[in-house]
Amino acid sequence: MTFAEARAQFPVLERFAYLNAGSMGPLSRASAEAFAGQAALDVERGRGGKPYFEQMLALRQGVRERIARLLRTEPDRIALTMSTTDSVHVVLAGLRLRPDDEVVTTDSEHPGLLLSLHASGARIVVAELHGRPAAEARERILERVGERTRLLALSHVLWTTGHVLPVAELKEQTGLPVLVDGAQSAGAIPIEPGALDFYTVSAQKWLCGPDSLGALYVAEPDALPVGLPTAFGPQSFERDGRFVPRQGAQRFDSGWLAVPSLAGLAAALDGAPEWRFERAAEAAERCRLALAERFEVVTEPAQGTLVSFRPAGDPAKQVAKAYERGVVIRDLPGTGLLRASCGYWTSDEDIARLVAAVD
Repeated sequence: MTFAEARAQFPVLERFAYLNAGSMGPLSRASAEAFAGQAALDVERGRGGKPYFEQMLALRQGVRERIARLLRTEPDRIALTMSTTDSVHVVLAGLRLRPDDEVVTTDSEHPGLLLSLHASGARIVVAELHGRPAAEARERILERVGERTRLLALSHVLWTTGHVLPVAELKEQTGLPVLVDGAQSAGAIPIEPGALDFYTVSAQKWLCGPDSLGALYVAEPDALPVGLPTAFGPQSFERDGRFVPRQGAQRFDSGWLAVPSLAGLAAALDGAPEWRFERAAEAAERCRLALAERFEVVTEPAQGTLVSFRPAGDPAKQVAKAYERGVVIRDLPGTGLLRASCGYWTSDEDIARLVAAVD
């Protein structure tokens, strides 16, 4: 697949410099057609009968296998969920944290992780990374680890700056369980969870899939109790509610996942080129350098695919003005920053349009 062919998958790029995959990725023509085709089929034949349920289960397994390949792992370590936050809830429910347990996180996490942690019942210990260089992250996080620490809960790529946290190194140094928020990394940078205990995936961002789908990598599924059981998790169950979990991470699957969305996600995953990560990294660096000529850029070199910078005017108004000029970005409330998301589809013209739109 050439770069031109990759861009041609996304009709939105004919009108916009689309730089917002950190929120919602662009939808490809193939993904939309798969979604619409499945929805039309459901209308015509109904949502019942053996063929329908067999196809639904096949779609679930097909998406599971595709995400496993993306993460360079086995399908039996992948659970299908509705979002990154849903995946976080699955892990926290299984860990059954107590008030005397401590969870170490940072002050730069997305609310989807932070709010869930604070509702877990554990004591939350926060490492201060805001405004600090990326190189200080490991030390700042390790400083907060203590005798009562039971879990590290961290983003792989921070949603505010695009900085990459050394999650694998922290796992190796502490030996503690690590829950990784992969919303800004899965599909954006190469991932191999390996020894990391839990890794969440958001489908609608860098995977460019439909809404309300996600996934969860669990390194040792048998070691995590099922805290949020659904009808798709048990191998068998009794009339009184007792159940035997399925083998592998499938025991943590969320309930019913929209079949058209599964079809759309499968098509989106199939459409990503092999060179996606290298091209996205190059685009992010070109974007960072172009913006740095006119603005204060807070994203350091060689990080993720997000580039955050401080505009001259009000960030929310700058976002609205950029949209009117055919550029889709977002502001980060409470930070004074704008954020551009650079994917493998991002062109030099997109970057030039961005600079012109906010200059």
